[in-house]
Amino acid sequence: MEQENMIFTEEEAIVEAVLFTMGKAVELRQLAAALGRDTEAAREVVLRLKQRYETEKRGIQITQLEDSWQMCTRKEYYENLIRVAAAPKKQVLTDVVLETLSIIAYKQPVTKLEIEKIRGVKSDHAVNRLIEYNLVYEVGRLDAPGRPALFATTEEFLRRFGVGSTKELPEPEPARMDEFRLEVEEELHLEGESVSDMPGTENE
Repeated sequence: MEQENMIFTEEEAIVEAVLFTMGKAVELRQLAAALGRDTEAAREVVLRLKQRYETEKRGIQITQLEDSWQMCTRKEYYENLIRVAAAPKKQVLTDVVLETLSIIAYKQPVTKLEIEKIRGVKSDHAVNRLIEYNLVYEVGRLDAPGRPALFATTEEFLRRFGVGSTKELPEPEPARMDEFRLEVEEELHLEGESVSDMPGTENE
């Protein structure tokens, strides 16, 4: 029974880490993928985590939004937050920004063109957002025509993701980079477009 409880605690920690890092509502299917479990098992874990926050009267609560879950400040403490920072803007890592950050983290130093070859679409907005969040910075220039900027992750990235160096990052799944591209192509297809129709993108 002790071993079982330890596993549950680890699963709750995984859900907590995902909700904290994403900074927005996360679909149940995404939590299930993070846990390597089905959606019903994931629902049980997030409900346990929610109950733990309630029982311990934490300053953070887990809120359900339809079939998604989000970590947010307990409303009783909004006034205290306003006293400190006048409701500061929260940095939110969208799926696109998080995918771009993953590419930079594993392939750094890397140019925007290399990022766009992997994702299949322009990545200026995502890279600029990461620079704004101090997760990525321009580390130098590539010795090539046009001298494109090279980007790498910052110390703030290491702090935010709880690692001492990029060497401690988990090994990516072999098909993960291709998966990024497929996700983008699917998004564009749903909008009635294809990656090959976009300016500056060549057919493979």
